[in-house]
Amino acid sequence: MSTIHRTTLTPTKTQLLARWLPEQPWYRGTGAEEPVKAGGFRLDDPDGEVGMEFMAVTDTSGAHPVTYHVPLAYRGAPLADAPADALIGTLTHGVLGERWVYDGARDPLLLAQVTALLKGEAPAHAQSTDGALDPTVHARLDAGAAGAPEIVRVLEPGASAPGAAGEVTAEWRSADGSLVRGVFVRVPA
Repeated sequence: MSTIHRTTLTPTKTQLLARWLPEQPWYRGTGAEEPVKAGGFRLDDPDGEVGMEFMAVTDTSGAHPVTYHVPLAYRGAPLADAPADALIGTLTHGVLGERWVYDGARDPLLLAQVTALLKGEAPAHAQSTDGALDPTVHARLDAGAAGAPEIVRVLEPGASAPGAAGEVTAEWRSADGSLVRGVFVRVPA
């Protein structure tokens, strides 16, 4: 079980994302504002080395608020053989020191743990509470599904994954403050 440290991060996660999000092809905003954390959950690294967070952040810089899903992998050293564009940035953790923050969609450990979650072999943990499971995260994988998990980047409330062989759904707070649910990960049929 991962430990959640109550400490400072420099820069913060949302400050890192404020620089990284506008460079992504699926980004819909203007980049004029820092995104706001809206929800998410965590998965554990079986070896206890890599932090894995599935963060929902809302950006209000465009014509309409958009909530993005950014899975983050926090590592104590650079990820060997990672493409340069997989690195979101580095930050200094008040307890753990320098951390390399990767786009989880490009991190093999995070993708393996998503697959374990889909198969019912790994539980989802609360985003900000040490040791607590997150019962609001639901994972489904159809028998015989063979596709690789795909990260859903733009979250849609109430959306399901039509024709998908599996999915992970979770909750987040919409821009108006209401609690909504949608698909974070889908497995194509």
